Amino acid sequence: MTGYDWISFTTDYGLSDGYVAACHGVVARLAPAVRVIDVTHLVPPGDVARGAEVLAQTVGHLPPAVHVAVVDPGVGTDRRGVALGTPGGLLVGPDNGLLIPAAEALGGVTEAVELTNPDWLAPQVSRTFHGRDVFAPVAARLAAGAPLPQAGPALDPAALVRLPAPPVRVTDGWVEAPVATVDHFGNVQLALAGSALDRFGGTLGVHRADGSPAEVHTARRGGTFGDVPPGGLVAHVDSAGRAALAVNGGRAADLLAVTAGDRVRLHRSGVVDPPDDTMD
Repeated sequence: MTGYDWISFTTDYGLSDGYVAACHGVVARLAPAVRVIDVTHLVPPGDVARGAEVLAQTVGHLPPAVHVAVVDPGVGTDRRGVALGTPGGLLVGPDNGLLIPAAEALGGVTEAVELTNPDWLAPQVSRTFHGRDVFAPVAARLAAGAPLPQAGPALDPAALVRLPAPPVRVTDGWVEAPVATVDHFGNVQLALAGSALDRFGGTLGVHRADGSPAEVHTARRGGTFGDVPPGGLVAHVDSAGRAALAVNGGRAADLLAVTAGDRVRLHRSGVVDPPDDTMD
């Protein structure tokens, strides 16, 4: 049998309770030789989109692994637990869109199963802690070399739940996109390919696009934070290839008064609210 030396673990469980340790313990009891990489357990509670972004932007830099992700506001309902095969590893978690971007980063879903085999689960499955009783034991068995089809019946990959694509609005003069993530440093990553910045010159206007009177900030195009003076706003392509905004020595999220999901408009000087727009 083949298997994996590593399991990665991404959740919204936080660090003040025993939830993460309980899941580690299940893995250690079933597959003691397998090592666990904790990606993060500080995904905002129930924020599936944020968890999906973090996982998708991380898995390509990890060793081949079984990737467990649990951001699961539908736990205990009729949402499915699934395991997905990809060319770059396996993913285990709820069928709520959380796993799909990471699966695509690993080469796309080649196989999917629903986690229904009772022999693979805890003897008693809590309706509110599937991370411990469903996903951790399944991941441990897969990492130890058990075949994916034994976890449960096959699913059509096309039937898996997918998160809606973030809406991006584009004109000749401006681009508007939602904030995908705000990291620990207050850097603002947009749900926008970094190449979108190519339409702008050396400077561009930036403002929150929420319908209220806009406070327009000027950003300089750059490659890194030090390309602007301390306190300056830089628009750059971040390490994930996304368009991002940062303040040298400060927090772009605070300057722009945005958080994940808020919309930001980037525009050429003097182009703020043109009358017509299109949706990409």
